[in-house]
Amino acid sequence: MLVYEDLMHVLITEDAPNFGDVGITMAQAKALHVLAAGPIHMSELVARLRVTPSTTSGLVEKLVDQGLAARADDPVDRRQVIVSVTPAGLDLMERFRELNSRQLRDLLRTLPAPDLDVVERALSILRDATTRRRASAGLPSTRSQPSTSGTDQGSAQ
Repeated sequence: MLVYEDLMHVLITEDAPNFGDVGITMAQAKALHVLAAGPIHMSELVARLRVTPSTTSGLVEKLVDQGLAARADDPVDRRQVIVSVTPAGLDLMERFRELNSRQLRDLLRTLPAPDLDVVERALSILRDATTRRRASAGLPSTRSQPSTSGTDQGSAQ
């Protein structure tokens, strides 16, 4: 965990200016990340973010004001509010993904082939552990698991 934390600190420090330009807080980014999976009730968003209802309401209000999220009454239960990400919110999430991907590609380009093999194997192990954990919790798989055999490592170089 210490190595992971050190790595994250270095990466965040390097790209702080790029991420600082997005105009939202880390808490708002977390909320957008949850919303990107699909519309959910405000109460579910509260549970997933693990913060108070008033904190979640404030986060959503700011995201709505910025055009990144939308609120609507649940047609089945008008007492419930459904929150969803807007196209502008999805665009911002894509910008985050692009920044993260670029940062990882740049880092991987610095590694020799034997080290890339080790990184690929370690990431495969973590992916498989996550898949097993989701399955044991009764959660659906989030994406298909491509075979790592024959992976083109040249794209990182």
